[in-house]
Amino acid sequence: MKKLKLALGLALLVCVGPALSQYPNKPIRLIVGFPPGGSADPTTRILGQALSDQMGQPVIVDNRPGADSALAAEQMTRIAPDGYTIMFASNSAMVAAVALRKAPTYDPLKDFTPISLVGRATVFFYVHPSVPATTLKEFVAYARANPGKLAYGTGNALSILYNVQLMSATGIDMLHVPYKGEGPLNPDLLAGRVHSSFLSTLSALSNAKDGKLRALAVLLERRSPLAPEVPTIAEAGVPQVTVRQWAGVFGPPKLPRPIVERLNKEVNAALKRPEVLEKLQSYGYAAEGSTPERLFEINRDDLALWHKLVKQAAIPLE
Repeated sequence: MKKLKLALGLALLVCVGPALSQYPNKPIRLIVGFPPGGSADPTTRILGQALSDQMGQPVIVDNRPGADSALAAEQMTRIAPDGYTIMFASNSAMVAAVALRKAPTYDPLKDFTPISLVGRATVFFYVHPSVPATTLKEFVAYARANPGKLAYGTGNALSILYNVQLMSATGIDMLHVPYKGEGPLNPDLLAGRVHSSFLSTLSALSNAKDGKLRALAVLLERRSPLAPEVPTIAEAGVPQVTVRQWAGVFGPPKLPRPIVERLNKEVNAALKRPEVLEKLQSYGYAAEGSTPERLFEINRDDLALWHKLVKQAAIPLE
């Protein structure tokens, strides 16, 4: 029996070896679980075009929206591990969709092959000008002096957890007003019907530059080139807000290591190209590559954090 298994294994290597050495020899499909129009779609297309240029094969972006990209992730778990279908996935699919469900349909740590981090979205904390605060410390002091009088808006699960950490770290009490996305939230923030929000939309930053909003902090480890005058959340005095919006490239389960290494090399090379960096930055994305192992660690640690915060905030599971 052992000799038979060894023979089958050697035969498989003989068959697979040439295929891996010729990879890629046909178009690659890059799935993204969001529709055109948001920041994920152009980010995916920028990366896809760079990979296509480098690898000599078309990289076709395939939008498969639904359930905050969880549907696309679930489909990926059933894809053949040949390297010709990969996924651009944010922590919406790889963390939130799992942490917020009673019975998740996939395990992000077991059902995917991590390839490389792509970067982190630039999220600013905004307040309406009616709030008498020009710094985060002033905002916290005002909120403490007026418990329950300020309302914060959220457009997604990430924003809810940003605020959970902010209120837990500072001891402030605010009213939560949920929205179905950042789109419908923005007009109410501009009108002052809600007083603060964490937002990734660049339109909000434009409004801040026009004086219609105030940006008090950015959720990045370094200041954003989009608004270098705005301090990081740690510089602003609340380093306990550690939730971040990130995205990476993942393959289906059991993707062969040589293909993982080739894709990792190409993604990291693409993220070092000046024109790619510039384009991603224009969509509010801070490019950052990684090893497959580092992406796994980020996913694992973020998932543990989300489970903790969801429990702490008593967020009902779907």
